[in-house]
Amino acid sequence: MIDILNVIAALATVAFGLFGFIAPRYTADTLDLAPTSSTMGLSEMRASVGGLFVVLGLAAIWLGAPLAYAMVGFAYAGAAAGRVVSLFLDKPPMKKLLVFGGIEAALALWLIAANLG
Repeated sequence: MIDILNVIAALATVAFGLFGFIAPRYTADTLDLAPTSSTMGLSEMRASVGGLFVVLGLAAIWLGAPLAYAMVGFAYAGAAAGRVVSLFLDKPPMKKLLVFGGIEAALALWLIAANLG
């Protein structure tokens, strides 16, 4: 059962990444990010929100090792930690913070606990 849930979590990671990779304008709009006078923001979306997560999820599936899935969990833990800091320093929209942060925290908790426990 752990193996199946790991693959589902990794596929979700790939799916989330594909939004940033293939549809950076949509992703930027969803995240309340505004374009500037250059397309560097789109490049950043494709790289850090897109390709990074696509390859992270695919690599975990390819390697198939518990430690690989745990590392995906640690990446999500870092993202969730950033949301917590943002909560106090930036006061982002609470609904979006809870949705995105909740998904990141849940995936982090599962992937780390199930694969290092």
